[in-house]
This record gives sequence, structure tokens and C-alpha cells, in this order.
Amino acid sequence: MSDRIDLSNLPPYRQPRRSVFSARRLALMASVVAGLGAAVYGFGTSTSPADLFSSPAHAQVNNEVRKVERPIGFADVVERVKPSVISVKVNMKEKTASNDDGDDSSSPFQPGSPMERFFRRFGGPEGFPPGMKGGRGRVVQGQGSGFFISADGFAVTNNHVVDGADKVEVTTDEGKTYTAKVIGTDQRTDLALIKVEGSSSFPFAKLADSKPRIGDWVLAVGNPFGLGGTVTAGIVSASGRDIGNGPYDDFIQIDAPVNKGNSGGPAFDTNGEVMGVNTAIYSPSGGSVGIAFSIPASTVKSVVAQLKDKGSVSRGWIGVQIQPVTSDIADSLGMKKAEGALVAEPQANGPAAKAGIESGDVITAVNGESVKDARELARTIGGMAPGATVKLNVLHKGQDKVVNLTLGQLPNTVEAKADNDNDSGKGASKGTDVPKLGMTVAPANSVAGAGKEGVVVTQVDPKSAAAERGFKEGDVILEVGGKSVATAGEVRDAINTARTDNKNSVLMRVKSGGQSRFVAVPLAKG
Repeated sequence: MSDRIDLSNLPPYRQPRRSVFSARRLALMASVVAGLGAAVYGFGTSTSPADLFSSPAHAQVNNEVRKVERPIGFADVVERVKPSVISVKVNMKEKTASNDDGDDSSSPFQPGSPMERFFRRFGGPEGFPPGMKGGRGRVVQGQGSGFFISADGFAVTNNHVVDGADKVEVTTDEGKTYTAKVIGTDQRTDLALIKVEGSSSFPFAKLADSKPRIGDWVLAVGNPFGLGGTVTAGIVSASGRDIGNGPYDDFIQIDAPVNKGNSGGPAFDTNGEVMGVNTAIYSPSGGSVGIAFSIPASTVKSVVAQLKDKGSVSRGWIGVQIQPVTSDIADSLGMKKAEGALVAEPQANGPAAKAGIESGDVITAVNGESVKDARELARTIGGMAPGATVKLNVLHKGQDKVVNLTLGQLPNTVEAKADNDNDSGKGASKGTDVPKLGMTVAPANSVAGAGKEGVVVTQVDPKSAAAERGFKEGDVILEVGGKSVATAGEVRDAINTARTDNKNSVLMRVKSGGQSRFVAVPLAKG
């Protein structure tokens, strides 16, 4: 008997007829599998047969979700950049802190500015208690943050962290402590370059080449409250912020929590590059409220390069007092847009004065690049080297002209001029009323201490247009509508001329406290 089986006699195979129930069950199972695949694999691309059962709408949603995929954490970036961040500790004698009379004369910032108020609250280097007092010669300590920018130990921090320090020490992320030397500081941008000795293989961070966009992620790394290296995250809230610290303000605003001790620390982007140096916060209480300010990487690069080369920063200078062009001033000058920088007064023997630039001129472009406002002009000129030749586009008495000049060097100190407001009114007559403006004026040569040019404001109606524009007793009006004035009658004539020309306001050049400025005063109708 053979074990082989003859299949030739078997009936032909016929595929069984699939029931409707089986087909529906198969479709249901496929849809469940597709759903589980989406749940398990999230945003991954699927090539399984289950996709054949996905509806077009479902596929479109998945595609849109894939486009906005974002990282769920910053651990990889932090692990890479955190070793480059250092804690900066300083020792200094108490003479550099608050004086016994409470005068915080060591503040490097302009009185009344947000940075100066921040300094008063937190003291010099981060960690100095406000209003600190004690015996003469007492050594006090402060603390801030910083970061290496090269393997051989060059590091960046804030000027106000190391300013006046007798000894500087840094502690790395590994906990090692080194002595550091201050290479150079720049008070105007609040940056400092220090050099750490002891190694040639420090982990360092790279300064970003591109500007951050509003809404970009930002990671602030520093040493808040002396707790050690800490990381906080947020976004870029704004750029180009002016916080009243000086003409070079161009801060990045971030909402990553930045606290006492973070000053000088880096703000990283998600590529692990430094977008800015954390410098100040806005805080009614002293703690972080989500408004912090960082110095842009572009500024840090230019300043650090000069500090490394020669220990100080040289800036271009044209020698003018400038102010913004407001809409009222633009209207007074017949300008279509409120742009450019208005020259309030060229300084004697400065580059601008020698080139023929006068009070009332508006600088509209530098080397063919438009100037948006006075701050932009200051930053542009300040970023150029002394001795460079520049071409300025100037609006002079309603006519465009081009001026070529050679930049001087910005003086390190500016001579303070006495504010004679309190004395300029001595011996003044009651003056002559200027109708429609709400003030009275008298010839300057009739008022002791007022000089020989212009007319002195002897009285201002507190509810008048003049008061609203900041006029006060003792101010000296030098020009009205582009014409020099020496009597109340000349002031009235200039105002009437402006009204006849259908001007909504009249431009006045005013000297107050030794400084000149232009003020656009609205003209009353009738």
C-alpha cells in the first residue's frame, strides 16, 4: 500500500463566498488598527496597509500635525551648553558700594533710568543688599554669571558685575574655582571681558550670527541667588527695546525667568548659540515677572573684539545733540514721515559743525541707509571706527543735501553743564505775554545769568499748551519757526508766520539746563 495520495481525483478548489458580516468585520478591524497606529506612533509616517482605510480628512489632519512638530524638551541643548556657563564672584571694598549718606554714587547708569533703579535695588554686583553700610575698608562680596567664549579662558559678563572689583573668581559647572582678570569693560553697553587662567580647554559657547525672531524659544542659564547653575525657558517677547539706559539701547526682551545673580549669564537659542547676555529685569518687587532684557549677540561681538584687542571701546562721533522726530516736529518741518534724527545743537568744533550741519537739520540716512530715529543714528555712528569717512543725507531748511565728514572719537567723559534753572529767573521782569501759548517771555539780556541770546520764559500757565510740552520758568527760547528771536515781538511774528502758512504747530529751539532741544508747540486756531 502506497503512502502517496492522489490529488487528481479531488474536486476542484473553490474560494468560499465571503459573507457581508466578514467584510464589515475586516473593515472595522482595519480602522481600529489604523487608530491604534496613530495613537502609538504619534507623528510618524506609516506605510502599513491600514492607511488604505484612512479617510482623506484624517490623512490631511495628520499631515498638518506633522508640520508643526516641535521638541518636547531642551535637555539635549542644555547638556551641551551648560558647561560653558560660569558663576562670577567678586570681592571689593565697601567704598565702591553705597556711601554712608545713602548716595549710590557708584551706579554706572544714568540717574532715574530703569537700569539705575535695578542697580539701586540689587546693588553693584548681583548679591549686594540695597542700602549696605558698615565700617570703612570692609570687604564685601557680590555674585553674577558669565560664560566662556573661547577654550583659552576668555569669558563675558556684565560691567556692573565686575566694576570696581579687587578680586574676581569664577566657578565652573564642574565646581572648580579659578581666579580671573578683568581685561576690559564698557559702561555704555554694560559688558565686560574677563580672562580665566588655569586651562586651555574650557568648554565655550558660540555667539549667534543671526538675530532672533519674536516668538523664538530662549534658554536663560545662570546662577540666580547663588544656588548654582540653573536653567529657565521662555520666548523672545520683543526686540530693539529702549529702557532709558542710554543712546545705545537695543535690548532683546525675553520672558524666561531671570533673577538676581543671573546678570552676565547667556540667553541661548535652540541651536545652542548665545543670542544675548542677560542684563536687567523689570520688576516692581525685585523678583522676576517675566520681563528681562538681554544685550544682542551682535553688540557683544563688536564690543568684545575691541576689549580683547585694547581693553576699551572706541566709537565714532559726529558731535551733535540729537532728538527724535515726532509727528508734530515732522509737521512743523514739512516732512511727510516722522523719521530721522533732529539735530538739536552741533557741538562747537565737532565733525558735524565743521561739515556745515546746523541746528534744525534732520539726518535721514548714513551711507545710503535710512535712519529710522535718533537711537538708530547713535547706534550706527557708534558702531563705526573713529577716522572713518561717512556720507550723511540731511534735510536742511526743507532741502535735501549730502554731507561728507570724517568721524571723530566719542569722548569717554562728557563735561557736565551747570543747570541754571533756579538762577536764570533772578532779576527777571514779569515779561510779555505770548498769546495762545500760555507763557510770558523777556529778552535774555535783561535776565541775570540767562546769556545774551533768545528770550527767557518767565511764567507758564500750568493748563497751557506750553506747559504740556514741558516748558518751565527759566527756559531760554532761541529760535521760533527757524528764526532767531530776541524779543517777545519776534516770537509773536514767527508764530503768526507759521499760522499764515497753515502750520498746525510751530517749532521752537529751547535751551534748558545747558542742553538744547526742539519742541513743537501746537498753534491754537483763531
